[in-house]
Amino acid sequence: MTDKCKILCSFILSLGVALGGFFPGYYYYRSKADANYVTVKGLAEMNVKADLGVWDIKYIVTGNDLAKSQSKMTEQQNLIILFLKKLGFEDNEIMVQRTETNDLMANPYRSDSQNSFRYILTQTIQVKSTNVDLVEKAVNSTGSLISQGIVFDNNSYMPVSYIFTKINEIKPQMLEAATKNAMAAANEFAKSSNTKVGKIRKANQGVFSILPREQTANASEMNRIEKKVRVVSTIEYYLD
Repeated sequence: MTDKCKILCSFILSLGVALGGFFPGYYYYRSKADANYVTVKGLAEMNVKADLGVWDIKYIVTGNDLAKSQSKMTEQQNLIILFLKKLGFEDNEIMVQRTETNDLMANPYRSDSQNSFRYILTQTIQVKSTNVDLVEKAVNSTGSLISQGIVFDNNSYMPVSYIFTKINEIKPQMLEAATKNAMAAANEFAKSSNTKVGKIRKANQGVFSILPREQTANASEMNRIEKKVRVVSTIEYYLD
């Protein structure tokens, strides 16, 4: 073997020994560094107001003459629409849905009571408006319709939904606030452990939830105009 070959072999052998010592040491260092971190949660909350109201007004007409019952339903439909327009709703905010007819004589389990009406007609008028305050006013003013002989379905008194549709617009601001909150918690931990907070190791933005602003018993978020949006982010920070 020539001197040149011997030198090359010695260099390769030396490089192998060096690398063999570097990589285990490097990965040992990384494993120790990766293990030195803290997991904290950051909370952000924001009070918001619903920007869309949807109200399903379902009313009932009963009778033994189908044609007369249908005529009465049309009269009541006109009364409800007039009521809504007087309050200030526009035509495109009022949608009349199809009439449903139930013939009790077609029911094999019907009652033989002579006081029962044969036909039950139901219809829904849906109000959909971005003026949620006007929707709430209308819901609270249905007494004037009842006084005119309109009979609402049992489920028609609270079928109103107040919806917040702009959550995507506030997500960046809330995530920034949640991250700052998490950073403050990490700094407190680092202070007590004589370390410093480093870069973010891992982050989970969390799930955005919409809650009633006042969380009383039986409170339903969909029935409240005033709401609270909350997100809890989970962030891992390296500790230096």
